[in-house]
Parts: sequence; C-alpha cells; structure tokens
Amino acid sequence: MRNHSTILFTLLAVLCAVLFVVDIAVGSVAIPLSEVVSVLFGGGSAEVRSIVLDIRLVRTIVAVIAGIALSLSGLQMQVLFRNPLAGPYILGVSAGASFGVALFLLGMPLLGIAASPILQSIGTAGAAWIGSAVVLVAIVALSRRVKDIMVMLILGIMLSSGVGAVVEIMQYFSSEASLKSYVVWTMGALGDVTASQLAILAPVIVAGLLLAVATIKPMNMLLMGEGYAASMGLNIKRTRHLILISTTLLAGTITAFCGPIGFVGIAVPHIARMVFRSADHRTLLPATALCGAVLMLAGDIIAKLCTLPINTITALMGIPIVIYIVTRNR
Repeated sequence: MRNHSTILFTLLAVLCAVLFVVDIAVGSVAIPLSEVVSVLFGGGSAEVRSIVLDIRLVRTIVAVIAGIALSLSGLQMQVLFRNPLAGPYILGVSAGASFGVALFLLGMPLLGIAASPILQSIGTAGAAWIGSAVVLVAIVALSRRVKDIMVMLILGIMLSSGVGAVVEIMQYFSSEASLKSYVVWTMGALGDVTASQLAILAPVIVAGLLLAVATIKPMNMLLMGEGYAASMGLNIKRTRHLILISTTLLAGTITAFCGPIGFVGIAVPHIARMVFRSADHRTLLPATALCGAVLMLAGDIIAKLCTLPINTITALMGIPIVIYIVTRNR
C-alpha cells in the first residue's frame, strides 16, 4: 500500500511540474517549452525572461497556491461536518468576502467616493479578507453556544443567503461601471495578483497550511464521530476552532485576491480519496494538495486557451464530480 501511494505521489508531482511549465508557456504569445525551462534555470533571452518572470510566473504560482488552499479547506470542511458536499464556502466565507467587496466596489460610488486603480486593487483584496474574517468571528461566537455541528451548517447557509440578499440590493442601486467591476471580480481571476500581493498572500496561506497539518490527527479521530473523538481525549471545541480558522485563512485569502473560485474545494478531496483509496489524512492531506494544484493548473491552461474566467472552467470540471458523488451516495 505504501509503495502504491509513493508511485501515485511521484506521478502527481511529475504531472504538476509538467503542467506548471505548460501553464507558463501558454498565453497570448506562445513560448516553446524548452525556452520556458531555460528561463526557469537562469537562461533564455531577455525578452522571454521578461514575459516569463515578470508576468506569467506569478500567475502560475498563484494557480498552484489557490488549488492547494481551496482543496485543503474543502477537505477540512467535509471532515468537520461529515458531509461529502461540504466546501470551503459552506460557512459563508465566500459570502462574507463578496459582501466586503460589494461594500467597497458598489458602496463607494453610492457615497460619491472614487478610488484610483491601485487603491481599488488593494481595497478589493482587503475588503474581501475582512468580510471573510467577520463571518469567521460570527461563526466562532455561535459555535460557543451551538454544540450541534449540523445546526452550525444550517446557520452558515442562512447567513450566506442573508448576505447574498443584501449584496443584490446594493447591485440594484449601483452604477453600471461599479456593477461591472463587481461582476468581473465574481468570475475569479488568477492573473490579477501582482508580485507584491503574492508576497502578502503566500505567508497567510502558509499559516493556514500549518494549521491544516496540525489537524491531521484530530481529523482522523473525527472520522469515527465526535463522541468517539471526545472519548479518546480530543478537545472538540479547540479542533473545531482550528479547522475554522485554517479554512478562513486558506479559502478567505484566495477569495480575497482571486475572487470566488467554486467547486475545487468540493471536488478535489473526493478525487484524492478515489485515487489513493485511503481515508488516513496523513496520506489524504498531501494527496489533496497535489490533486488541487494539478486541477487548478489544468483549469488555468484551459482558461487561457479559451479566454474564459477561471471560475467557469472549475465549475465545468467540478460539477460532473459532484453529480457522481451525489448519485453514488444516493
């Protein structure tokens, strides 16, 4: 079994590396794979180096980070709620981010405030992250009073619906220009993240990943149910808080900088389970991270070739998997 996992990890790592190079090569100006590899190892012409290092490399790194972060947050949610259709946005993280962005992009023009392009870029990411964090604080506060995890799930869905209704009201009264900016953000974009923003995004994601690694043993215990885990000495409340914070750092940060990217968090953990045939999170967590990186790189390549938003590609890739999960579990 260990040899089987080692082979799969090796194949996935090689596939991820190949897709990484292909993703850099694909674009409005096609670059031969050999030149991309040469640039990555310090060679290549000045023109190609400028395209690869200044423009495409950042987007490709963001694709890898986004795939890993969204997939792991989905895995944690599915274990916490013991629900195969739980995703990183099930508790309203996406709704909170959307509300923050809506307040920033739609609210400022309504108040007669105009923002420069630079301020708009920074403000959008900050507003989305603050919105996600506010929702997390609300959920953590509710979790202290609500002991049933399924009640929390319902509260998260209701909170998302309520926030969505407020956003729709703001859209109704917004100008065409601000409404367009908000709609474009909702489609998701990996290429809008700059190198300076990546320097902020990466450390936050690393913090979320470290928390996810810290929950590996607790998640294995939660597979047997909260009652069993508690009888084995697991602090359920502490574990729940760790998973919620990790999910918000991972999914909330990606949503803040890249917009809402759907179905990755729901679909990828199931792909990892089917491929590795394991429920042990010591194997499943790195497997989910690798599968997420591969899926997002493949989606970004398709998005570039078809000139489509990444959110539409991940939806088309993830929906068949979700349908299969639903029909298999009846």
